[in-house]
Amino acid sequence: MTDLDTIESELAKYEKTMTERPRLVALNKIDVPEARELADFVKEELRQRGFAVYEVSAASTEGLKELKYAMAELVQRARDEAPEPEPSRVVIRPAAARGDQSGFEVVRTPDGFYLVKGEKPVRWVRQTDFGNDEAVGYLADRLARLGVEEALARNGAQAGDTILIGDEEDAVVFDWDPTLPTSGGHMPGPRGSDWRLE
Repeated sequence: MTDLDTIESELAKYEKTMTERPRLVALNKIDVPEARELADFVKEELRQRGFAVYEVSAASTEGLKELKYAMAELVQRARDEAPEPEPSRVVIRPAAARGDQSGFEVVRTPDGFYLVKGEKPVRWVRQTDFGNDEAVGYLADRLARLGVEEALARNGAQAGDTILIGDEEDAVVFDWDPTLPTSGGHMPGPRGSDWRLE
């Protein structure tokens, strides 16, 4: 009984509701004669204390079926008596749209270069294999569709100007050979050769 008193004391310290939960007692190893005698000795006192008592043997499986049914009944009764849970509601609020949806900006550096900043162009450049002409051409197409060439032209960039994409300290550097006609009427060569890593 001291073992049970210790367990009950620990449960009471842990959280008040633990001692209010349904419990039962399983007296194990009744396949051993001494353990069966001890179970016979304590089971009546345990019942007087309000516990349902089950004598079991893990080795011989005696009493295990009754114990399983008893535990299932306790669980079912607790579920039936539990209050209905409050429905939960998740509110999803999309981030407010920013004014510039292009995803990039072109600025002139003090050295006279054109710096393209923005998450999309920087990510695309970092993902590109510059040893692969097809990948370079695909990058050029994506940047053109995003509007980078138009923005460079609006900012005064001319064919052959140095273009930086990324942060100034670790930007990828290109000579600009635009696919759009320049003021001089220049038209570039085939796709894949219009952007070149220095």
